[in-house]
Amino acid sequence: MTERSGKKSCGHWRLQCPKFLRQTFVEGAAESIRHSCWAPAYYQQQRDKGKAHQAAVRAVAFQWLRILSRCWQERTPYDESVYLQALKRRNAPLLRNLADVP
Repeated sequence: MTERSGKKSCGHWRLQCPKFLRQTFVEGAAESIRHSCWAPAYYQQQRDKGKAHQAAVRAVAFQWLRILSRCWQERTPYDESVYLQALKRRNAPLLRNLADVP
């Protein structure tokens, strides 16, 4: 959360958020790096940008949040092949990193 006043700007964690839910997403994202096809590539992409381990895991968690939100809106189960096809349609830079991950 960013607060701004005049020329000053500072950032801090939002205190009134569901911390257990946030931690659940972060832990799930960390586990998905080991089991998903695209998550290790996205994690490595974030690390290459200079982000720390925890920041990169939070970035993966945010991606999962967007994916699951879309699945919930469309009332469809998650299918990794559908997500990879969507990446291809958008010509996402993540696709270039998929081949590099062991």
